[in-house]
Amino acid sequence: MSELSAERANFDLARCEKSIIKKFHKQLFRRFTKAVVTYNLIQPNDKIAVCISGGKDSFLLAKLFQELKKHHKFPFELVFLAMDPGYNSENRQLIESNAKKLEIPLTVFETDIFENVLHIENSPCYLCARMRRGHLYHNAKMLGCNKIALGHHYDDVIETILMGMLYGGQVQTMMPILNSTNFEGMQLIRPMYLIREQDIIAWRDYSGLKFLRCACKFTDGSREDEGKRKKVKQLIKMLAADDPCIEQNIFKSVENVNLSTIIAYKDRQGNKHFFNE
Repeated sequence: MSELSAERANFDLARCEKSIIKKFHKQLFRRFTKAVVTYNLIQPNDKIAVCISGGKDSFLLAKLFQELKKHHKFPFELVFLAMDPGYNSENRQLIESNAKKLEIPLTVFETDIFENVLHIENSPCYLCARMRRGHLYHNAKMLGCNKIALGHHYDDVIETILMGMLYGGQVQTMMPILNSTNFEGMQLIRPMYLIREQDIIAWRDYSGLKFLRCACKFTDGSREDEGKRKKVKQLIKMLAADDPCIEQNIFKSVENVNLSTIIAYKDRQGNKHFFNE
């Protein structure tokens, strides 16, 4: 028996699934359903493309959706969609193996995105992300879906808020739901919006699972991103060590914007300065 086959044979799917609604119910399933209800993410008869990147977040998202469907109070459909942007064979095999292990019926389509951004010097990750999003929207719509679901979590949200302030000079956040500007009738939802990354890691380790850390062709999953997001993650961790309310306060900052104490804001029509009103 190969090492991969032995690993799959030792994996306990029932234990893994049960942990989502039992051991990690408060940390995972409750926060998942809270986000769905709070942000009104799912409607009756939605057909949702759950997008699988290969990492821990997207695979947990898929399992959470499967559990939700078991206990749903209204009908909706799921498609589990994965894009191969140019993975090496090892990464592709790991994604497909995990999908089989977790009994996720994966639909895979291929692109050449990694090759297209290989020689881009300025912001290749940003361009790659935009191209991946566009392909996901297109293929999801071709499959009759009206929504795509991504696995961004609470920590992604607060890191994005702080990155926008420190590196972008603006106050903005990663929204839990977005209407697509290029694909009519399509929406993007983030049902793991309230789930902490440490709880995702705890579920992964409890289940004995191994996922891609990074599917990027430039790293092949061997190291973490050394860029701005990692620096912000470290900064938040340092601040939270002194004040446990730091993370929650960053999250709430974009819910409690006091318009009487800001100089300007911008909308789709452009910048609005209060001093000119």
